[in-house]
Amino acid sequence: MARRITRRAVLGAASIIAAPGAMAARAEAQGDAGKADNWPNRPVRLTVAYPAGGSTDIVGRLLAERLGRVWGQPVIVENRGGAAGTLGADAVARAAPDGYSLLLGASSELAIAPSTFRSLPYDPATGFEPISLLTLQPFLLLVTNALPVASVAELVAMAKAQPGKLNFGSFGTGTSTHLMGELLRVTAGVDVTHIPYRGSAPAITDLIAGQIQFDFDTIPAALPHLADRRLRALALCHNRRLGSVPGIPTVAEAGFPALTGATWAMLVAPAQTPPAILQKVQKDVATVMQAGLGAALRERGLEPVGGSIAEARDFLTAEARKWAEVVRRANYRPE
Repeated sequence: MARRITRRAVLGAASIIAAPGAMAARAEAQGDAGKADNWPNRPVRLTVAYPAGGSTDIVGRLLAERLGRVWGQPVIVENRGGAAGTLGADAVARAAPDGYSLLLGASSELAIAPSTFRSLPYDPATGFEPISLLTLQPFLLLVTNALPVASVAELVAMAKAQPGKLNFGSFGTGTSTHLMGELLRVTAGVDVTHIPYRGSAPAITDLIAGQIQFDFDTIPAALPHLADRRLRALALCHNRRLGSVPGIPTVAEAGFPALTGATWAMLVAPAQTPPAILQKVQKDVATVMQAGLGAALRERGLEPVGGSIAEARDFLTAEARKWAEVVRRANYRPE
């Protein structure tokens, strides 16, 4: 039987046509922002579509600090969580394409949403201009200390012995961590219950408290809790071990090679943002990446990437195809 994904009614409101003022601002931006010579001459808003404390937020704040120095203007991080990241993404998609509204997007709102929503107030494929892929963030399979398992095999065995009793958390319905749980369900043949949260931080809080039994999260979000032993990691959902989490086996080593997955952070702008501004932002991102941002990201368990605008666009297309296949395998259908 197909499982359904329910959505909040608030998304319907988000699809209302932009107010005349916003439309005028968009037209003005298209008319006079063709050059980046004087950009930016005021603060830039960087939207993170998740609550503070998660891995995407960590990347956003590190990036904002460094770009602010280069630009001589504040880069203000705005956390706008909800509806699997689509609320924040929609706000940026409807913003004036003048370079002053950017989105640090993740897989959920940019690559997964087309497969998990029946309709969206924006089109991820046409509503944004990709600028640069900042990071890859392989997932860890985490368990609460209250759960007496020491491996993925033991977790699967417990889930099979107690069908429907184990709960897993996620960043929200339809997010990458939700689909990772569904991937475990279909590949291991277990019956587990999904509990959605509004981002990484609240899910981890309940995992530590034992309100949920396991979840998938990124290395930077998990590292502080692994260090003080409030959580345990059973496996890394990546094709190789990483130095940031030494001693944690890959899912292939744990006997579940299909359970690989990662989220990522990509900087995008509203569609029709002038190419000169996009190119300036991409160039400045590359500069700060080489000047210390890459090292700072790596120290926090993130895999810095960078690259060109074209590479970011190709990556986004490939990710949309990948997650569409996961949704198909999980037998989901959007509502």
